[in-house]
Amino acid sequence: MMNVAQCRALIESTKLFVFDCDGVIWRGATLIDGVADALDGLRRHGKRVAFITNNSTKTRANFVKKFHGLGLTWVERDDVWSSASAAAAYLTQRAKLDKSRKVYVVGQSGLCEELCEAGYTVLGGPDDEGSSVFPVPERFEVDPAVGAVVVGFDRAINYYKLAYATMCARENKDCLFLATNRDAITHLNDEQEFPGGGTMVAALETAIGRAPEVAGKPSPFLVDALYAFHGLDRDSAHAVMVGDRLDTDIIFGNTNNMATLLVMSGVTRQSHVDATQPGEDDYPTYIAPSLKLLADTLAEM
Repeated sequence: MMNVAQCRALIESTKLFVFDCDGVIWRGATLIDGVADALDGLRRHGKRVAFITNNSTKTRANFVKKFHGLGLTWVERDDVWSSASAAAAYLTQRAKLDKSRKVYVVGQSGLCEELCEAGYTVLGGPDDEGSSVFPVPERFEVDPAVGAVVVGFDRAINYYKLAYATMCARENKDCLFLATNRDAITHLNDEQEFPGGGTMVAALETAIGRAPEVAGKPSPFLVDALYAFHGLDRDSAHAVMVGDRLDTDIIFGNTNNMATLLVMSGVTRQSHVDATQPGEDDYPTYIAPSLKLLADTLAEM
């Protein structure tokens, strides 16, 4: 576990602190102990703070509302980076998808809203929750203007959405296949692991026959956008990724020139850490029980 001296050194050497949300900042609707003091202390010491989440079901405005409801009223929209907003940015900045091309979404309203805000006409999403392929027509037609299929976590995924996305990706010319993230599991309650957005991506990858591009963690695209926004250079960013997941947060940091701090307040257990090896992409630089260690150290600085 990280000690106070290591924590102090990390704070002093870091310009940008990047935090995951679920399991790091909050659990459900509850702020985790020490979070408010840790964030206030970092800001008091002139540190930059950003929040990154692979949750694609909500807009950044939704997340800001949640932060404010938990007492973190200083958080603004530009402080929050979600895999939904990353997908919209990927289409405009990396793929340079023309706004005349439509986007078919397997996902929820938050993802659709972020894409609409970026200027795209969106099909699918909640609108196709009640749709069915059956009885199967002689030819299953899709809109030829669809230039991208974007897949996120979808609580109402069905065969129609899978079929429509597959046909677009396979039959429309130069149709991009983009995943918000490939998280295998998600936590819908405090006790159990449920299938995550990556399971929906995997189903479509099998049908489409090619791997998707990925916009969210641990994709380097997201960190490039983050560094550019904060005016930092990738080679000397002096950033730390603070997260509760080895397979996304820690890999994201380790592969993008960040120090990594794993907090044990979320999904990762000691047995998961014991299964990793130093030098591997999912092995954290530091481990702490929660952000309370950061808060306590900052209080003494």
